Amino acid sequence: MKWQDLSQENCSLARALSVVGDRWTLLVLREAFLRVRRFEEFQARLGIARRVLTERLVHLVEAGVLQKVPYQDAPVRHEYRLTEKGLGLYPVVISLVHWGDEHYAGRKGPPLLHRHKACGHDFRSVLTCSECGEAVAARDVEPHPGPGALKGEWDDRLAD
Repeated sequence: MKWQDLSQENCSLARALSVVGDRWTLLVLREAFLRVRRFEEFQARLGIARRVLTERLVHLVEAGVLQKVPYQDAPVRHEYRLTEKGLGLYPVVISLVHWGDEHYAGRKGPPLLHRHKACGHDFRSVLTCSECGEAVAARDVEPHPGPGALKGEWDDRLAD
């Protein structure tokens, strides 16, 4: 499978990766979740080349993850805001952050903590079942073909 073909795969992960699957895109999203909005701020905080940043922002806008909104008229300048689709990536990004905290933070601990505004406590992301509320880990899940699967597509991969 070639990188440019990911969006055509009959796999939700492959399609998602076609939008957010490179390191600069994930770092742009990290900054967007930290409320960075303007091109110059993204560039300064990331140390990214203007061309690369422009490509990633255009891609995220075309994918409907970010929205380009004018904040100045003369000359026209834009900022980039997360859309509802973009905000839906928060669980993915925060889970990656917390995984990195667990495995790569070092002796001093995580460089950034996340406080839940409602209760005032720092939190760690936890995947839970939408139906029963129980915590879910990889060994607690049994995948099976969904309504979008092609006939026989997952049979070999899901066989015990």
